[in-house]
Amino acid sequence: MAAPLDEGNLGGYSAAYSRDDVYFPVYITAALALIFLTATWITGALYWLPLSAAAFAFTYYNIPLLETGRPTIGANQYGIFLQAFGLIRWRAIERIDVVEIAERAMTVHELQIVLNAPLRSALVVDWRRNRPRWRRWMRLPWRMSHENMVRVNLEPFDQPPDEIHRTFLRMWRYYRS
Repeated sequence: MAAPLDEGNLGGYSAAYSRDDVYFPVYITAALALIFLTATWITGALYWLPLSAAAFAFTYYNIPLLETGRPTIGANQYGIFLQAFGLIRWRAIERIDVVEIAERAMTVHELQIVLNAPLRSALVVDWRRNRPRWRRWMRLPWRMSHENMVRVNLEPFDQPPDEIHRTFLRMWRYYRS
């Protein structure tokens, strides 16, 4: 009997967030949140509290970037999976593109998965509503556009954007037929 599909049991190809020093500010803001909270407690001055809350909110939002061992995006014989989104079946995908987007002084790569079916029928498994409550306001690796397109920023992953794109295209061409 096959094991049920959940975020920890997917097999196939996967990519996780990279172990990069770019995410060092998450640790710094966590330390600042504690410092400001301690300053509020020791001095009794409430003006430190909003600074602590802001630093904590930034840290909380970005905690998923520190989960480097957990698959965040990937694919298997059923389709493409995205953490906290679901499993998109291969036949519901119209095309898969990588787009370079210029942002300030750098270029980011975005994976765009265009669906040819409504989202409800495109998903084999829907994980959007099954997230734990404590993860509700954390960073998501995906965004859904109004054009029935799933958009994923590929910069934070441990594999190059072109490799992720090539692998998804190869698997899509193989499994959709």
